[in-house]
Amino acid sequence: MSTVTEALKLLQFGDSVFPVGAFSFSNGLETAVEQGAVHDRATLQEFVRTVTRAAATGDGVALLVAHRAARAGDLDRIRAADEAVHLRKINEETRTMTVRMGRKLAEAAERVVGESLLRKRVAESGVGVPVTYPVALGVLFAELGVGEADAFAAHQYGAASMVLGAAVRLMRVDHLDTQSILFAVNERVGEDYEEVRTAGLDDMQSFAPHLDVLAGAHQHAHVRMFMS
Repeated sequence: MSTVTEALKLLQFGDSVFPVGAFSFSNGLETAVEQGAVHDRATLQEFVRTVTRAAATGDGVALLVAHRAARAGDLDRIRAADEAVHLRKINEETRTMTVRMGRKLAEAAERVVGESLLRKRVAESGVGVPVTYPVALGVLFAELGVGEADAFAAHQYGAASMVLGAAVRLMRVDHLDTQSILFAVNERVGEDYEEVRTAGLDDMQSFAPHLDVLAGAHQHAHVRMFMS
């Protein structure tokens, strides 16, 4: 991190409580708890690691591509990254999650930061590919001068925090349990970044079929606390 200002920008926009609506989603955990697949601290940690692994090899790649495209001023490449993310969300809830959070982040960035390449991308998205969260985050951090590795780390932290925030409301774990899990999962972010940093959009993949099954089941649940 080259300056204190960059560190503060990373902390502000990477904060799990930044108003993008992440608290409304559990990323499949609600159904996993209901069906007994996640029932204690050990299974919760496994689930979080699965989510972050899928996030790294899928959305995380798009974030890195978007970050580099933003630094080059390449709006077409940013749009291609959004399209790659959107096409790979095979169920309605995950598509809703990435589009809604992407729109909220873009709206917040316009209010806080002002004119930006992200704002231009939002302006032309109404008649084409929607803005997605990982791409918006990558573009925003590039424009704020935050490096790509730090942007990737913030994205992975957010994916884990979303699930763990839901866990406190869904199962018998406390905040210290979730912080311990977060600490352990975060230890893997560096190796995930090294694995995907040279990947392109065609290399994106997030093979986690049980997460897709849980998302599909959640979509048809009669009683739901979360939107995913």
